[in-house]
Amino acid sequence: MGFKFSKLGPGKAENLTLLHVQHQFFSYLSRSFFRNLVSKQRRRMLVGGYDLDMSYITDRLLAMSFPAERMRAVYRNPLWQVKSVLDMRHQGHYKVYNLCIEEAYDPSHFHGRVERFPMDDNHVPPLEMIKNFCESVYSWLSSDPKNIAVVHCMAGKGRTGMMVCAYLVYSGMSVKEALQVYAQKRTTNNEGVSIPSQCRYVGYWENLLCFPKGVDFGPPDVNLPQPCRRELLRIRLYDTVNIGSVFFVVSELQEVPGERYYPPVEVFKGCCRQVKKGYPRTNSQRYYLSYIDRDGYENQPAAVEPHLVAQMDTESPVLYQKTCLDYNFEKPVKVTGDVRVILYEKMIGGRLFYACFNTAFIKNSLLQFSVGDLDKVGKKGKSICGPAFCLELLFGPANSDCLFSASRDDGYFSDD
Repeated sequence: MGFKFSKLGPGKAENLTLLHVQHQFFSYLSRSFFRNLVSKQRRRMLVGGYDLDMSYITDRLLAMSFPAERMRAVYRNPLWQVKSVLDMRHQGHYKVYNLCIEEAYDPSHFHGRVERFPMDDNHVPPLEMIKNFCESVYSWLSSDPKNIAVVHCMAGKGRTGMMVCAYLVYSGMSVKEALQVYAQKRTTNNEGVSIPSQCRYVGYWENLLCFPKGVDFGPPDVNLPQPCRRELLRIRLYDTVNIGSVFFVVSELQEVPGERYYPPVEVFKGCCRQVKKGYPRTNSQRYYLSYIDRDGYENQPAAVEPHLVAQMDTESPVLYQKTCLDYNFEKPVKVTGDVRVILYEKMIGGRLFYACFNTAFIKNSLLQFSVGDLDKVGKKGKSICGPAFCLELLFGPANSDCLFSASRDDGYFSDD
């Protein structure tokens, strides 16, 4: 017994065609909806019939979100669409810079012109990576006036914005101007690089550049700081509310031979507890050394020794008027280079906020962060911060293994 297949009449054929068109239309709408939802306030481009999360920051710098494949392409830029647009607009003259550590793709999709500078999401890279990135982009753009650089991370905003702004500064812009240009060109709400530590590193980067012949005479000289070891003596949170203790993890970015990615390596973790009046703390550092910048000595030769002073760690009465949490290190923790300090509500999970900094830029042995200087401060993080909240890190002198301290039993430094 065989099977009989009936031919579709004109009416049925038209209905199937209409259903196919409707399916394609609703599929497009759903993809467009999800992509617009995910891109939030980032500017999008309608080009070649495609709706893509990408923006020209300058005529030769293009920022975009991750060129995705498979399921991720439902809400990110589909890789094949990105490739189609780039080949159509800049055939043979574009190079892609991937800043993601979490995902990659086959460079052959973009004719092998892909370079990776991997870094963690919502964090900062080592200063050396910023240098290598800017030099690579400059070399590529200088090799042909038609060349453009395409920069992306996952969302195409934070890490992308930090590195694009670093290159704009490398090209002669001020930090403020670079951040403003990126914010205006990349977002509809004028909020570009929103992670304070990422803005901080763009500022660091500006301080390392020198244009000896002016911005019109080629790239600047980059003077990376020498490794600067600091000893962390104390972590203190001023004016905390609704919380009796805070856990912290200190880590630093460490180089892996043969790799571009610098993973964070934990160097210490502990718990800040409430400062109580009259509570004896035998591990409290009462005296410490500090190098003070002296006015008028900026142009002195390197042989001139810094001004070294001994400072007393006084306990101001304000500590007892508001709830303060702190941790005094029995043995100072040595940190060098790019450092992260992450604060948690619990030993495992419940991140409150964090801050990233480079030890070469610590002045007067003290770092202080207000709420606006901290990264990723969510509702829980804000709920523990009083109006005068401050995260304070106290350090010993730079590149020194010797700390000047005295116990309460020392006659010279006696309270009597």
